[in-house]
Amino acid sequence: MRLNASPSTPSTAVKLLMATGMVLALGACGSQAKPRAAAAASTPAAVTAAPAARNVAMAQLQPTQGSKVSGSLQFTAQADGSVRVQGSVQGLAPNSEHGFHVHEKGDCSSPDGLSAGGHFNPTGHAHGRFDSAVHHAGDLPSLRSDAQGMASIDFVSRGLALDQSPNSVVGRGLIVHKDPDDYTTQPTGNSGARLACAVITRG
Repeated sequence: MRLNASPSTPSTAVKLLMATGMVLALGACGSQAKPRAAAAASTPAAVTAAPAARNVAMAQLQPTQGSKVSGSLQFTAQADGSVRVQGSVQGLAPNSEHGFHVHEKGDCSSPDGLSAGGHFNPTGHAHGRFDSAVHHAGDLPSLRSDAQGMASIDFVSRGLALDQSPNSVVGRGLIVHKDPDDYTTQPTGNSGARLACAVITRG
């Protein structure tokens, strides 16, 4: 005679139902894990920002009427808030010195460059040397040409800016003068005629 199965022992049907439930549960967990893995994989791309654009402005000097002076300059904002100015000017008289200034208007439409207006001077200071305590924001170091009539430019200004501040040179004029700047005559430095003019534009 066979004895009946103990009530505590699961039947075959119950075992099958339990196994099926476990398989379905594992499948659901696996399907839920995939989106998380995909999200994790996409995280590095999401946090990798594109390199910030450099804060740069450019100036292409064009000769005024009767002049052969031209040049190219770059203004680059530095981390400390200053602006580095680099470039070169050619067509100058050999071994000569020339006044060099940012002017208030970005307008080179007149043949003599006078449309660029006076020196850029948002602070209302007197004209003076670039490295003096008091000077126009637009007073730059004078240009000194070599034996081939070329002047190299590389200096840092703490009085200029490329942002939205009053000292921003973006949209202003840049002038090379015929004569040296005497740093005394107000408000021009007696630098003479304008040999080249540029409008400073965002790079």
